[in-house]
Amino acid sequence: MPDPATTDYDETVGRADYDDTVVIVRVFNEAPVVAGVLRELLAVGLRVIAVDDGSTDASADEIDAAGAFRVSHPINIGAGGALQTGIEAALRFTQAKFIACFDADGQHRLVDLIGMIHTIRQGYDVVIGSRFLQGDPDMGRLRRMMLKLGARLTRRGGSFRLTDAHNGLRIFTRAVAGDIKLNHAGMAYASELEEVLTRPRYRVTEFPVQIVYTDYSLAKGQPLLNSVNILSDIVAHRVSARRRR
Repeated sequence: MPDPATTDYDETVGRADYDDTVVIVRVFNEAPVVAGVLRELLAVGLRVIAVDDGSTDASADEIDAAGAFRVSHPINIGAGGALQTGIEAALRFTQAKFIACFDADGQHRLVDLIGMIHTIRQGYDVVIGSRFLQGDPDMGRLRRMMLKLGARLTRRGGSFRLTDAHNGLRIFTRAVAGDIKLNHAGMAYASELEEVLTRPRYRVTEFPVQIVYTDYSLAKGQPLLNSVNILSDIVAHRVSARRRR
């Protein structure tokens, strides 16, 4: 079995049989780039469900032009709500064995997703992308520190020890998808999701990925502020979880 931390999967990119996989792409006001992202996924034979989360620009038209299956929210309900909609659509409208998550803004690489598909086919339940498996990524020092702190805060008991907090590039089995019931519609969903994906009964691994920080994604994403929000969400989620016990 190849080691996902060291195997080079660049040679696998090309049209292939991906009938066992569907990709969820959450979209909110990504009209300038979303069609290109979707076409790249579709070009290799992947099925794509794009969730238009109440976009006020031309995102819906761009999704349709690219040829992806579109599900639309009449209003914006947030990242967690869009992901839950995508998961429910994948379970209802496809027979896919694996369900992947891919960002709409061009930060994720197709080659990494293909590698993760190959990895999960080896018998894993969950494969999560990590920017820290092959050295420190090209990002600001403060952001790197915040993400590593976030990873430590999400470690619990005997569950899988993540090295990368809130990496949006993920793939999981259909059975795992059926267990996902997100209560947080906004960004706090990520901590809630990681608790599900790293349950002790699942066979979990991480896969080395690179994030492409384009001018567009940096301008839109405000990465340093997002890192602060990640830490706040992790702490808030842990406090609310304790109160429910």
